[in-house]
Amino acid sequence: MTKSKFLKVKCEDCGNEQIVFNRPAMNVRCMVCGNTLIECKGSVGDLKAKIVAELE
Repeated sequence: MTKSKFLKVKCEDCGNEQIVFNRPAMNVRCMVCGNTLIECKGSVGDLKAKIVAELE
């Protein structure tokens, strides 16, 4: 079983919810306000937003 997964996160600035990969190849920004949601750190990303749900 893989440890990588998709997460539904909520932006702390504007409240927008969007789906992100927990092991991103680049920084992921909110599509509404541009705030960084998850930073690329090599393997598992550094999450800057609140997790709403883990998707399978």
